[in-house]
Amino acid sequence: MKRLVVFTGAGISAESGIKTFRDSGGLWENHAVEDVATPQAWHKNPELVLEFYNQRRKQVMAAQPNAAHRALVELEKGFEVIVITQNIDDLHERAGSSRVVHLHGEIMKSRSSLNPSLIYPMNNDRIQLGDKCERGSQLRPHIVWFGESVPKMDEAIMITEKADIFLVIGTSLAVYPAASLLQFTPDHTLTILIDPNANAHELPKNFTVIPENATHGVPQLVNKLLKSYAE
Repeated sequence: MKRLVVFTGAGISAESGIKTFRDSGGLWENHAVEDVATPQAWHKNPELVLEFYNQRRKQVMAAQPNAAHRALVELEKGFEVIVITQNIDDLHERAGSSRVVHLHGEIMKSRSSLNPSLIYPMNNDRIQLGDKCERGSQLRPHIVWFGESVPKMDEAIMITEKADIFLVIGTSLAVYPAASLLQFTPDHTLTILIDPNANAHELPKNFTVIPENATHGVPQLVNKLLKSYAE
């Protein structure tokens, strides 16, 4: 069975109504990135950071997987599918994808502010000051902030190095180190980009480009792949 790696960005979640940073004038809900999404912001004003992510979490909980998320699950009928996502929402999981690697963390989880290995699932939309892990440290969002390392990057590279098909959906390919995954695809890999602004990107010559939004382009491509490539 061929390995199909899907690399998704904010564009696929935007079609479920989740706001994206790049589409909002460089601000998240009128906050500069430096004020809400960096380790320095956390140390300066943890209450602001917690409330910012509480609002993001509330938005994610209200959103639903769209046709693109659901179509990717169908690929598992004919391929070994692994989703690598830059998104912090859980829409891939709720749609039914069985293997999802979150490069930038997961908003529906909290973790210790001192021990990153202490991670907890959340069943509500709030982390508050005073909410602590089992060892007594303040809980924070399980998010990779700007300026922090990307702990899942090595795993994502190893997955990409074995890809027969590498499908990119809804990302500008401008956020590093995640965008560097393309450098690790084998020479034989079929690489496909689905993005309505695909022609605006500087892409390798071997890319197949589908200039559609995710909810239109992904279901169409999934049908073709299942008919043409699945074994």
